[in-house]
Amino acid sequence: MKFTAAQIAEILNGRVEGDPETEVDKLAKIEEGIKGSLTFLSNPKYTSYIYSTNASITIVKDSFVSEEKVETTLIRVADPYKAFSTLLEYYNQVKLNKSGIEEPNFISSSAKYGENIYLGAFTYLGNNVNIGNDVKIYPNSYIGDNVSIGDNTILFAGVKIYSETVIGKSCVIHGGAIIGADGFGFSSDDSGEYAKVPQIGNVIIENNVDIGAGTTIDRATLGSTIIRNGVKLDNQIQIAHNVEIGENTAIAAQTGIAGSTKIGKNCLIGGQVGIAGHIKIGNHVKIQAQSGIGRNIDDGEAIQGSPSFGYGDFNKSYVHFKNLPKIVDRINQLEKKYNNG
Repeated sequence: MKFTAAQIAEILNGRVEGDPETEVDKLAKIEEGIKGSLTFLSNPKYTSYIYSTNASITIVKDSFVSEEKVETTLIRVADPYKAFSTLLEYYNQVKLNKSGIEEPNFISSSAKYGENIYLGAFTYLGNNVNIGNDVKIYPNSYIGDNVSIGDNTILFAGVKIYSETVIGKSCVIHGGAIIGADGFGFSSDDSGEYAKVPQIGNVIIENNVDIGAGTTIDRATLGSTIIRNGVKLDNQIQIAHNVEIGENTAIAAQTGIAGSTKIGKNCLIGGQVGIAGHIKIGNHVKIQAQSGIGRNIDDGEAIQGSPSFGYGDFNKSYVHFKNLPKIVDRINQLEKKYNNG
C-alpha cells in the first residue's frame, strides 16, 4: 500500500516541505533509505545522512535547519521519534486489517462470534465458543470448547487455546502460544510410580495482555491461573498451574514460574529467571536475568543471583567472586608464613 507525503502529514499533524505527492510503500533506517521508502531523523548523530539518504520522505523536527541541499521530501513534526512510532502503529493496523472467514475451517454449530471477525484457514472453533467483535484469529489456530475471547483480541497463527479459557479484550497472543494445557500435577505411590492429578481448573487472561510466541500458560488444578490486566509476556515463557501475575508486570523470555506462585503488579522480571512454587512476590519488584527465586520477595526489592539476594549486595559480592583465586592464594601464603613462623 502506498501513501503520499500529504497523507502521512495529515496522520501526524505535520507539515510537508517538498513534493506533497511523493509516494512511499516501505519504511527504512535513514542510512539505508531507498527510493520509495519513508524514514525519520531524531538523533543528531545521524544528521549527516539526511543529505545522502535515498529515502523519498524523511520525518524531521520542526526546528531542523538544513545546511546543505536536501533531496528527500521533509515532513516537519514536533517529535520525529514519536511521530514515526505512531506511523509504525498505523502501518501495523493497516497491515493486520483482515476480515472474513476463510475456508476450510470447522465452526461448531453452538459457537458464537461478533462483527468484523477474521478467521484464517484451518481454524477450529469448539462447542459453546464465544468470540467478541473485531477479533482476528489467524490460520491453523485451535479454540477449544467453552472458550471466551473479548473484543479486539488477536490470535496469530498456530495458537492453541484449550477448553474453558477466558481471554479479555485487546489482547495479543503470538504464534505457537499454548494456553490452558494441563498443569504438571502428579502424585507418586510407595513404589515410585506416578499417577496424574486431574487438572480441572482454567486460565483467565484479563484485558490488554500481550503473550509472546511459544509461551505456555497451564490451567489450574482447581480454580484459575490468572494473568491480570496489562501484563506483557515475552517469547518462550512457562507459567505453571494456579500462578497469578499482577497488573502491568513484564516478564522476559525463557522465564519459568512454578505452580501456585503469586506475583504482584508492576514487576520487571528478566530473562531466564527461575521462580519456585508456592511463594509470593510483591509489587514493583525487579528481578535481574538468570536469577533463581526460592523465597518470598517484599514490595520494591531489586534482586539478583541464584539463589537470589539484594541487587546491591550481589554487585559488591561479585567483585570478590572474581578475585577468589587471588584471595585463596593470599590466605595460603599467610598460613604458610604463620605455620613456619
